[in-house]
Amino acid sequence: MNGNANEAPLKLPEILDLAAADGFLDLMRHHVNGVVPVCIDASDVETITSPCIQIILAAALSREAVTITNPSTAFVSAFEDLGIGWRHLLGRDQENHQKQDQEQTQNQNSDQDATQVQPQAVDEREIQNESCQVEPQKNESAMGKRILTIDDSKTMRDMLMLTLAEAGFDVLQAVDGQDGLDVLGKEQVDVVITDINMPKMDGYEVIRQLRRNPSHKTTPILVLTTESETEKKNLAREAGATGWMVKPFDPERLIATVRKVAP
Repeated sequence: MNGNANEAPLKLPEILDLAAADGFLDLMRHHVNGVVPVCIDASDVETITSPCIQIILAAALSREAVTITNPSTAFVSAFEDLGIGWRHLLGRDQENHQKQDQEQTQNQNSDQDATQVQPQAVDEREIQNESCQVEPQKNESAMGKRILTIDDSKTMRDMLMLTLAEAGFDVLQAVDGQDGLDVLGKEQVDVVITDINMPKMDGYEVIRQLRRNPSHKTTPILVLTTESETEKKNLAREAGATGWMVKPFDPERLIATVRKVAP
């Protein structure tokens, strides 16, 4: 997949599979700092797989790196079926127009109460994939904070790097549980994000070993996995996990959570 801001919008294929996800990720690596905006035309998309959903979410979180135009019904439905707010993927101009329309509607109905519903507080023990109002820009609270991501999927590791680095975090990576412990034996981090199902050592054992280590008694540990069963969540809690998120996740929610738990 190739794209250039001076060319016509990049046309996504009908089927967004793992190969397309890797291509899209390669494209976004070149534009993660928002230097060259990229316009994506999603009008032909008929099928979209989880890796592509995850990477597009991460890319759309970038301030100026990407805009999505002409989304097909299947493209929109793939995100809405996961309960992920479609506003994250709107082009900037389209989003601004929607905001202007909303402001006009509020002015026309000024005789009615304009009460905003505040988002519910996050339970650090059980974090759900809910949409939240969090600005993705780098800020002072993120700068200097180090995050270790532990996942055996390269696509997921790269996607996490894209999301967290854009928000201003310093990101270290590990390819499995044992590798994660090896990294933590040499480096200090503020937050650990770990998968559960991995070779050599699963996420539960990673958490148990970290909690037995005096240096990591209070280190925030977030579980990021495809698993959603209550029994497995309880196992993570018992091991000492701080929170639980299910893949594919909302990047804004992830960033908000990391900022919340980071010391």
